Order: sequence, then structure tokens, then C-alpha cells
Amino acid sequence: MNRPIFNVEEVNKVIRNRRSMFVTQFKQNDPVDDSLIEEILENANWAPTHKLTEPWRFVVFSGEGLRKFADFQADLYMQRSEKNGNFIEATYQKLKENPLKASHIIAIIMKRDLKANLPEMEEVAAVAMAVQNMYLTAAAHGLAAYWGTGGPTFWPEAKEHFGLGEEDKLMGFFYVAKPATDRWPQGKRNPIADKVSWVK
Repeated sequence: MNRPIFNVEEVNKVIRNRRSMFVTQFKQNDPVDDSLIEEILENANWAPTHKLTEPWRFVVFSGEGLRKFADFQADLYMQRSEKNGNFIEATYQKLKENPLKASHIIAIIMKRDLKANLPEMEEVAAVAMAVQNMYLTAAAHGLAAYWGTGGPTFWPEAKEHFGLGEEDKLMGFFYVAKPATDRWPQGKRNPIADKVSWVK
């Protein structure tokens, strides 16, 4: 295979203009085509991975699946908070309603391959790079998307619900929708020179 020729300006453009866009910025009741979600996931599958463990796994919720996810996380929140005595109605409603405002929600999972004998950090990083590929693909298509680690992400019951082993991790949820407006969020970064030391 010959070395591919990339459009460097376009690569820089999509990287530097990728933005998180949240539920309040979603266009509702206008689903993203499944083929775009499949492209997002295909690009996720090409993230760097030491020893080719490919530790990323995804569960995609769409259509009625969004309601199933919403009911699951809201009901689980209620069960957990009743035990702890810290139930908040607004939190319950948010967990119940926000998933229905998305087109697709993708659960992000890190599946460990213990035989590979890799540090967990490498596998977590590989999944994070897969999510960055998802972000960039969504941005290139002009979609609204964000990676959230709220709700059931760190609840042990959710881990069990997704069939994860002790060494596996639920790493959050990637929300995707069409944006409600053509206005693209402005980004801001401090200068890279403030964060780099050169040794020559």
C-alpha cells in the first residue's frame, strides 16, 4: 500500500473545531441516520491499540432503546437514592428525560484482555482515543455530540447490567444528535507554548 495523501488543512480544521454540544443544543425528533452512527463507530475501531487488544466495546441506544436506557438509569437512581436517603426529583427527571432528546446514545466500554498483560491505563487510553475518533467524525458531519460520565457510569449495578467483568469499565456515554442551530460553538485553548518544554 502506498502512503496515503492527506489534506492537512482539513485534518487540522476538524481537530481544532471539534466541540462538545449538549442536550440543550440538540435538535429533537430528527434522528441521525444509522449509517452515520456506523461510520462513527467504524472510525472508533481504528484507534491506536497496543498489542491490538482493541479494548473498546459499544452499546448503541436509538428509537425505543433510548426510552429503555432512560428508564433504566432513572429507576436505578431511585433505588440507590432511596437506600441513601438523598433522592432529588430534578435529578430523577433529568435522567428520565434527557436521553429522549438525543438521536443515539452510545455506551462506552473498556473490555480488558488480561492475557495481553498491559497496564490498565493503556487500555483506558485506547478507548479514549476511540472516542476522540467518534468526536472528530461527528464534527466532520456537523453533528452535535458529547461524551458524558454522569448517571450510572460509576454505579456497580450498571456494570452488571452491561455484563461487564470485574476488570472491565463502563466509561460513560456518547450522545449524538443533529444540532438545533447552525451556530457552531467557539473554542478556546491556552497557548501550547505554555505547556511544552523542549530538550535539544
